[in-house]
Amino acid sequence: MASSELIEALQALAHERKIDEFYLIERLEQSLARSYERILDLEWDARVTIDRQTGHIYVYELVPVGEPDEETGEYSEFEERDVTPADVSRIAAQNAKGVIASIVREAGRQSIYEEFSGRVGDLVTGTVLQGTPDFTIIKIRDGVEAELPHYDAKRNPSERNERPAGEHYRHNQRLKVLIIEVRDPSSDAPKVRGEQARPAIVVSRTHPDLIRRLFEIEVPEIYDGVVEIKSIAREPGARSKIAVASREANLDPVGACVGPKGSRVRMVVEELRNERVDVIQWAEDPAVYVANALSPAKVTRVVIDEDNHYATVVVPDDQLSLAIGKEGQNARLAARLTGWHIDIKSASFTGEPLSPEGNMLIDEEADDEAGLCAYVGEDGARCRNHARPGGRYCGIHADLEEA
Repeated sequence: MASSELIEALQALAHERKIDEFYLIERLEQSLARSYERILDLEWDARVTIDRQTGHIYVYELVPVGEPDEETGEYSEFEERDVTPADVSRIAAQNAKGVIASIVREAGRQSIYEEFSGRVGDLVTGTVLQGTPDFTIIKIRDGVEAELPHYDAKRNPSERNERPAGEHYRHNQRLKVLIIEVRDPSSDAPKVRGEQARPAIVVSRTHPDLIRRLFEIEVPEIYDGVVEIKSIAREPGARSKIAVASREANLDPVGACVGPKGSRVRMVVEELRNERVDVIQWAEDPAVYVANALSPAKVTRVVIDEDNHYATVVVPDDQLSLAIGKEGQNARLAARLTGWHIDIKSASFTGEPLSPEGNMLIDEEADDEAGLCAYVGEDGARCRNHARPGGRYCGIHADLEEA
């Protein structure tokens, strides 16, 4: 390739790819300098210049002049010796291919970063292109791909797993994902393994905000800000809880999220591949909030220890397993949702007495269903007798009905 043809090709490429022409030439000069140091077996560093008008290439060896610095041992002055070889254009053309390919990749990644860095937390719909044991490539739009990582934590402890357990994807499948990171190609931060060959955008199917965005799509009241999602607790692929509150006194936030005959929440559940979603009413009173969070279990009483952020919950005997959930899942999610440490006890518990101090919640509906006496002693223990028909207390504490 002639010198003039090389410079014309570089200019055309810079214009097509919207890359700064002078930046492209500078990168080529740096690459050529490293190549000529090796090809010409130079004793000292090389410097390459490309004439911006004619495209002529000149190679100089930087020969140090004078004495090196006593402390650093480095030279401060150099003499440029012209060592331009006869076939300089041919070698330049070969280097140009690799440099141009590298710059185009970097420019593409930088363009994606500039476009999507402000969209972290957004929900996007993509198409599955291909899958590997470690990640799935998802096409967001033409020319833009994202990575859904699902690395084995034991083999790759530093990598993410953003795929819920049990989910598998097929080619061309449509998928809603949440953008959680856009890698900055110019950042000095440590690079992930094989970053140059991986998409710049990282997406997730396990992040709690995925549920938030899905409800914003299905529930206009949430999108408009009338209903607010206060908290989300999630075990991806299994079960989630969301706490919602209304800014309008006459609007039921739970009903708005569930929708007519459960239509709205059902759409979210279908997108999450049948992950169970519990919608509960947020409350400012922590005792009421904790009781709601343990839904669908009926709660009799909640004692709040604000100093230790500890909530002790009493439930009817037949509700204990439901409150705890399979392998403790319901209680675990309720604790994450509320931010309180929750200890669940049955009504017949005879161990350490509950503290009579703190906030207490009496769920009359639960009492009626359990049929137990509503009397609570000074030690915090619930009376284990059944209430008299039509009343809330047993025969021993019947005088409290009149009081």
